[in-house]
Amino acid sequence: MTETLTSQDNIDKIIPFIPEGQFYYKKGVEAFQKHKFDIALKWLKKAVEFSPDEAVYHCQMSIVYTEIGAFHVANQILTEVLSKNGEAYLDCYYLIANNYAHLGLLQDAKKYVEIYIQKAPEGDFIKEAESLLGFLDLGVEDDEDWTYEEEDELLIYQETVFYHLQRQEWDEALPLLEEMMGLFPEHLAAKHEYSFATFFHRDQDEAIRLEEQWLQQEPQSLYCHTNLAVFYFERGEQEKYEAHIQSIHNVYPIHEQQKLRIATTLAHTGYYSEAYARFQALSKTQLKGHASYYKWYSIAAFHTGEPSKALTLWEEGCKRHPSLSKDEGPWIKQ
Repeated sequence: MTETLTSQDNIDKIIPFIPEGQFYYKKGVEAFQKHKFDIALKWLKKAVEFSPDEAVYHCQMSIVYTEIGAFHVANQILTEVLSKNGEAYLDCYYLIANNYAHLGLLQDAKKYVEIYIQKAPEGDFIKEAESLLGFLDLGVEDDEDWTYEEEDELLIYQETVFYHLQRQEWDEALPLLEEMMGLFPEHLAAKHEYSFATFFHRDQDEAIRLEEQWLQQEPQSLYCHTNLAVFYFERGEQEKYEAHIQSIHNVYPIHEQQKLRIATTLAHTGYYSEAYARFQALSKTQLKGHASYYKWYSIAAFHTGEPSKALTLWEEGCKRHPSLSKDEGPWIKQ
């Protein structure tokens, strides 16, 4: 006699569907192809979380970051892929070079594209790599070859905002940041620079609310932790700012501007010895355009028993960035 299954038996025998990394990855690629970059990132992060050793998921995530202008983050991901997988993912060299080119770091871009051409003469991006190298050898921009009008517009915004932020010209920076957030909603840095300017010019409570909200979405966000450390320090909330400092204490980013962000945050919050060590490891040639480099490096030097070096840094900083002269110097506790 054939045994029949009850409804409950059928339920018990159903194997639940558990999405794997490939499922999340596919959804991420589909969103990317539709230019829904925020959704693509969410799916790809789930794929990476489920299958952390699948390098292709990391690479695709870096490509999304490139598309939204987060070139530093993209390169950090790609560098980690190379460090873990060696020669298995040579295309990473080209992708890194492309990101550096977008950032205007032409020497770094040339270095990586040459490595790619040498290591992968028949690679998937060899034609693009040779074209990029030709561009880099000329040392001039050729928009029709490799950039897009929107990327150029974003770069102009970035440079203008950077100019005003370095001079603490909050009135000028905030409207531009608001425009950036509207035009480029996926550009991560703009919203954090907006909250920073908001804190020091408009509304401290609102700035903190925004960063705490974003931190819930991105618990590892370097921007959130550095901004909140500064915000809570300025408000005298020691336990809170120290918690955020602990979150970045053992973080050593790849790109110089991210390294600078940590160094200035440590100096701003009174961790002078740690800040001084970080500043000493920075590349001055890449950061001399940052007034914050001179300001906080000199402050860290002064408070760690290096007054002569502090004065030298301060004087050089004031020559390069006259706006610094309105401050009182490194000997004044910030």
